[in-house]
Amino acid sequence: MNAAFAYTRTGGNRFNDGSRGAWYCAFDDLTAIDEVAFHKTRELLAIGCLEEETVYQGLLAAFIGDFTDVRDLAERPAYLDEDPAIAYPEGQAFAAALRENGGRGIIYPSARRKGGICLVAFHPHLVQNVRPGARWKLIWDGSPEYTAVAD
Repeated sequence: MNAAFAYTRTGGNRFNDGSRGAWYCAFDDLTAIDEVAFHKTRELLAIGCLEEETVYQGLLAAFIGDFTDVRDLAERPAYLDEDPAIAYPEGQAFAAALRENGGRGIIYPSARRKGGICLVAFHPHLVQNVRPGARWKLIWDGSPEYTAVAD
């Protein structure tokens, strides 16, 4: 679990920059899979290989504290854009301001699955009771489209 906070991606992600990690999750498996598969597909495209099989081990967890909920905003802010080049700089600035004011994390609509709900926790102690969930095999067979099969 601590790996999510200890190891960062160059450039960061939607709500964390490259200097700090965060725990990203979804309220359901299919949303989590779409989020993970989006990033895995980007990696596969970057190396020019869209042939891959990987196992995704879902995790179940509980969270403590109040989280900023941005699901029902009247206007969709730039940090929720589907394009990481637009969303990530905006989201990182938004999250930094929240953290400075004691924010614990954010509940937000998935950019990868219509109707999906995601959560990001800014600190490890907010993530409680982590345990295994379902296992899924993700398969890319030459195209950016993937298949998810219960494993």
